[in-house]
Amino acid sequence: MTKSPPARNRAPWLGSCVLLGLTALHAHAGDLGAPLQLIPLPASYQAVEGKDFAIGPATRVAGSDATSRRVASQFISLLKQNGGPTLAVSDKANKAQIRFHLDASVATGTEGYAVKVSSNGIDVSARDEAGLFYGAVTAAQLLTGDKTGQVAAATIEDAPRFGWRGFMLDSARHFQSIDEIKKLLDAMAQHKLNTFHWHLTDDQGWRMEIKRYPKLTEVGSCRVPLGDAGRNEETGEPRTYCGFYTQEQIREIVAYAAERHIRVIPEVDVPGHATAAIAAYPELGVTDQKLVIDNQWGVFPNLFNTEESTLQFLKNVLLEVIGMFPAEYVHVGGDEAVKDQWIASARVQADMRELGLKDEMEMQSHMIKRLEKFLEQHDRRLIGWDEILEGGLPPAATVMSWRGTEGGLKAASEGHDVVMSPVTHMYMDYLQTESPNEPPGRPTTITLQKAYEFEPVPAELAADKRSHILGLQANMFSEHTRNSRNLEHNLFPRLAAVAETGWSPQNKRDFESFRARLPRQLQRYQAMDIAYAKTPFQVDMSKKGDRIAGTAEVTLDNPLGYAVRYTLDGSEVTASSPLYNQPLQLKLPTEVRVAAFFDGKPLAAENRFQLTRDSLRIREDTQLGLCPNGGKLLLRLEDDGPAEGERAIFNVNIFNPCWLWPKADLRGVHRVKVRAGRIPYNFQLAGDEPARKFVPARSTHGEMDILANCEGKPLASVPLPANPAADGFLELEAPITGTDTPTDLCIRFTGDTRPNMWTLDRVELQMAD
Repeated sequence: MTKSPPARNRAPWLGSCVLLGLTALHAHAGDLGAPLQLIPLPASYQAVEGKDFAIGPATRVAGSDATSRRVASQFISLLKQNGGPTLAVSDKANKAQIRFHLDASVATGTEGYAVKVSSNGIDVSARDEAGLFYGAVTAAQLLTGDKTGQVAAATIEDAPRFGWRGFMLDSARHFQSIDEIKKLLDAMAQHKLNTFHWHLTDDQGWRMEIKRYPKLTEVGSCRVPLGDAGRNEETGEPRTYCGFYTQEQIREIVAYAAERHIRVIPEVDVPGHATAAIAAYPELGVTDQKLVIDNQWGVFPNLFNTEESTLQFLKNVLLEVIGMFPAEYVHVGGDEAVKDQWIASARVQADMRELGLKDEMEMQSHMIKRLEKFLEQHDRRLIGWDEILEGGLPPAATVMSWRGTEGGLKAASEGHDVVMSPVTHMYMDYLQTESPNEPPGRPTTITLQKAYEFEPVPAELAADKRSHILGLQANMFSEHTRNSRNLEHNLFPRLAAVAETGWSPQNKRDFESFRARLPRQLQRYQAMDIAYAKTPFQVDMSKKGDRIAGTAEVTLDNPLGYAVRYTLDGSEVTASSPLYNQPLQLKLPTEVRVAAFFDGKPLAAENRFQLTRDSLRIREDTQLGLCPNGGKLLLRLEDDGPAEGERAIFNVNIFNPCWLWPKADLRGVHRVKVRAGRIPYNFQLAGDEPARKFVPARSTHGEMDILANCEGKPLASVPLPANPAADGFLELEAPITGTDTPTDLCIRFTGDTRPNMWTLDRVELQMAD
C-alpha cells in the first residue's frame, strides 16, 4: 500500500518496565537444588554454610595464567552486559577476590566448570577454556541475581547435556548488519549456546562473497521488493533491497564468535533454494528461463542442474567457504527441492540414465554424496536438512531433522549423527502468543512453554543409538522479520528455553522453575538492550457483551500464567490492585487496566482497554477467526509500505481469504462496514497450490461477500473496485437485515486477485441512522 494506515486502537506498549530487586519464587527449589536466578540451570548446585560474598570497592578479578586472564577479562564484560558493576583486573591472582583457574583435575569434562563461592570470593575452575568461559557466564549471572553484587556461599559443578546447542539465522531473506550479528552472538554466549548456523544463500539472496564468482553478490545480493517497498515514492523508479558480507567481514564474525566459544557453520543450499545463484549464472539452471532474484516467499521450482560443470561450480564455492569457516561442518541444505524441472528436463533424465539412478531423489542423493566426498577430502563433514535421507544418505553425513523428529529418529537408528530442530517446537519465526501485538510471523503458535518442553532424544530411540543425538537447534527464518527489533522479539525469551534444554540435565528441567527465573533474565535483557518479547508478559483481554443492555463479560489472561491484577477506576495497576481470578461482569462504559505481576513487581507495562457499547460493534482482523470452510494457512503479514519505519500488520488466510466473527450480535444492525486494504500476494506454494480456495468472482473485479454461518448464499455483496484509494485502503458498506439470533458472520473476498490480495483491516456493525 502507498501509505501506512492510521494507528489502530489496540492496547499500546507503554514503555519498558525496569524490574529491580526481584526475589525468586522458590517453588521447586528443594527438588531442583539450584539457584533460581540462573539460566540455563546448572547440573549441580549446593548451598554451603558461610557468609555471602559481596562485591566492594576493592574487588578485583584475576586469572592464574594467560588463558585464565583472558577469561577474567571476558567475565568483566559479561558482568557489565548483564547490568552488574564494572570491575577491574588484577595482575596478582592471590590479591583478587574473583579468581579463574585452568585445572586438569576438575571432574566436569569438556565445556564443564566448577564454581565455589565463599565470603573470601568466587573461584571458577575448568579443564578447558570453553568451560572456564561458561563458568564466567554463571558467575556473572550469580552477581546479577536477587541482590546485585552479592552471592550466597555455594558450590556449583556443571557441564552441558549436549555438545550441539545451536541457533540458525537466515540472512538471505532479510539482511542483518555486522553489529546486529555480533549482538546476537553476545546473547548466544550469555545463554551458553555454542553453534551459530548461518543461512547465507537462498532464492531471495546470496549474501556471501565468493571471489571466483563475483556475480553471486553483484547480481544475487539485490532484489526489488514487491509493492510500495520496491518503488521510490518520488521518482517511481525501482528501489532495491541489497546486502552481502565480504570475506573479510565473514572472517571477522567467525573470529568474534570463536572468542565466545561459538563455532559458525555456513549453509550453501543444494539443489533447491537456488534462484539467486542461477539468476547470477544462468548456466547453472535447468531451464532456459531468465530468472531474477525472487521477491516472493515460499517454495520455488528452480534447481541447480546436474551437469558436471555445475558440480564443479559448487565445489569451487565450497572451497572458498572452507577457507572462511574453520568449523568441522558445512551445511548443504537439501530441503524443499521440488523436482518438477528435473522431471521435465531431457538433460537431467539422460544424466540419471547414464548414472543408473532410478528417480530424482537418487539424483539429489548422488549430488549430495559427491559434495560429501569433496568435503571429506578437505577435513570437513557434511550436514543437511532431513530430506537428504531420501534417495540414500551419504555414510558420514549428519542430519538436521526439521520436519518433525521422525527423520532424526530414522537417521540415528541407522547410525548417523543428528541435530534435532523440528518445525513443531524450534522455529522462532512462528508466533509465540495469541496476542494482537505479535509482530509478523508464520502460522501456528510456538509458546515459550512448548519450546521449553521439547525433548531432543525420542523415547523410542534405542539406548545404544542415543549418543547420535548431538543436540538441538533453534531456527530463525526471516521472511517476515524485516528488522532487528522484531528479530529479537521472536528470539527472546524462547532462546533461553532452547538453551536450558541443550545444557541442563533432563531430570532437572522444570517449566515452573524456569518461569520463576525469567523475571531476573528479563532484567539482563534490558541491560543488554535486547528487545525481548513483551507479549508473554502482558495481559490479553477477550470480551463478550450485550450492547443493548450496556454490559460486558471480560476475560483476562497472561500467556505464562503469572498473576493478573486490574483496576476499573482509571487508576494505575499496582501490586495491591485486585487479583483477577474469574471473568469480570462490567457495566459500560468502563476502562480496564491490567498487568501481570511476579513477586510484587509488574512484568510489563499495563495494558488499557476502553469498553463502550460502540466498541462491542467493532472487530479488527486480529480479533477475528478463520472461516471453517476451505484451506487454512494463517499468516500475520506486514504491509508492503513504507519502505522504512512502522508498517500495518494483518492476519490473512492466504488459502482462503475469509474472516469469521463468531456469534455476532446483529440486533438492530442495518449495515456492515468493512475497511480493507490490498497488498501483494507474496507466495510461491509449489505442490500446495491446489489447496488454495477462491470463490469465483461474479463481476469484473470480484466482490466482498457478507455471509451467515460461512455457507450458502451471501446476505449481501458489494462489487470491488479495480484499485483501492491512494493510501492503499478502501471502505465498503453492505446493507443487511439484522436478526435477534447471534450469527457467525463471515466476510470474504471473491476471485483470484493475484498478484495482489485483499486484506481485511476492520469490521463495524452499524445501526440504523
